[in-house]
Amino acid sequence: MRRTIQTAAGIVVMSFFTRAFAADNHWMAGIDGNVRISQITIPGTHDSGARFEPVAGTARCQNATISEQLGLGVRFLDLRCRHIHDSFAIYHGVVDQKLAFRGALDQIIGFLAAHPSECVVVSIKEESAPEGATRSFEATFETYVAANPDKWWLGERVPALRDVRGKIVLLRRFGASAKHGIAATPWPDNTTFRAGQLCVQDEYRVGDNTTKWNHIRAALSYAVSDNNADILHLIFASGYQPGLYGIPDITAVSNHINPLLADFFGSAPHGHYGCVLMDFADAKCSERIYHTNFVIPERR
Repeated sequence: MRRTIQTAAGIVVMSFFTRAFAADNHWMAGIDGNVRISQITIPGTHDSGARFEPVAGTARCQNATISEQLGLGVRFLDLRCRHIHDSFAIYHGVVDQKLAFRGALDQIIGFLAAHPSECVVVSIKEESAPEGATRSFEATFETYVAANPDKWWLGERVPALRDVRGKIVLLRRFGASAKHGIAATPWPDNTTFRAGQLCVQDEYRVGDNTTKWNHIRAALSYAVSDNNADILHLIFASGYQPGLYGIPDITAVSNHINPLLADFFGSAPHGHYGCVLMDFADAKCSERIYHTNFVIPERR
């Protein structure tokens, strides 16, 4: 099947079968390299490494591994790192996710080596209290960069895709003395805010799902109408509802919001809707999100 795919920066003609992007894991290949990543709709995951929990609904945010998420089309990962004995481990709050940061990086770097047309935006945040650390979080982070310096893009400004294909783009949610990546500090808690180069909807304490969905819709509407390429929009579709004794219930939100998100992007027009971060990302929703980067005319 031959189709014409039009991006914001030009027209690309490709031959592919239904779901070919999902199968081949290279949907960014269809986007002009001059486009800034702020002008691309990017499916992402919240707490990307959180797959384990002591009590159902309290900590797990994803079913898929990092590699599997990338295979679904996800290109924004949210990694929460606890600093333990001068290395990083993936945590969600105080819950160990049984994944070393090095292991997560290996999955990302392996994917990028096999798919050099892609980039992955990675948000890194310090999680929980450090244990046995003899240096700063920043200093330990630098050791990971030093192991694969050619795989990182640590520029401060929102880059063009051509400059970061095959690389990890750092979104930095930790303090640093050096200029590492796109700064995401300060980060006000549980709100919608604009700071520096970011516009963020992260209202994660959900009183009711209708209100949460209205926040998401408003953020998507603002992102698609904002032509300032210096601003990166982050829209968290994730959250939790307080359950019995205040225990968080993550699936009470995701079970309601994810179908709404899939329906929205199933009929959403072409445009740049920012980085859309989900709990329990799946192939259908991820594909519908990244397909809004392309105008696919109906066959005549």
